[in-house]
Amino acid sequence: MTKYAARPTGREIFFGEDEIIVSKTDLKGRITYANDVFCRVAGYAEHELRAAPHSIVRHPDMPRCVFWLLWETISKGSEIFAYVKNMAKNGDFYWVFAHVTPSYDESGQIAGYHSSRRRPDPAAVDKAAALYAQLLAVENSHADRRQGLQAGIDAMLARLSAADLTYEAFVFSL
Repeated sequence: MTKYAARPTGREIFFGEDEIIVSKTDLKGRITYANDVFCRVAGYAEHELRAAPHSIVRHPDMPRCVFWLLWETISKGSEIFAYVKNMAKNGDFYWVFAHVTPSYDESGQIAGYHSSRRRPDPAAVDKAAALYAQLLAVENSHADRRQGLQAGIDAMLARLSAADLTYEAFVFSL
């Protein structure tokens, strides 16, 4: 389980519409690079982020099944777009529209991951937040975390299937 630096405050923080939060990670999701915008918005010094798991900014309102889908997608060499609620070091939160892609070494093997995050449209955030709250409730309805994750995955895939959408199509429909 992710250890949070602070408890969620419920206060939302924003970054500029023209700003991009950028980070790079190794294959295990440990941060190898964080730009100045990431450091400022998340409230961490660069040295605090380097080698830390990217989950250091994971907000507890985010359902684990969304990250499961993210990792399933990028580990197979595909890109993914996602709305993500992150938590700053002080417990404040911020939403991002993330574009995560694999990075490759000279031999064509995945060597890590690159994420660029923009400030999302508030109307899209409202829709994503509603879905995420439902998925989190499904996950939390199980005492066993693995069963909860699987139930969340099943619920997410069933909802997408019922709407005849892929996750990416869902994201771009918001």
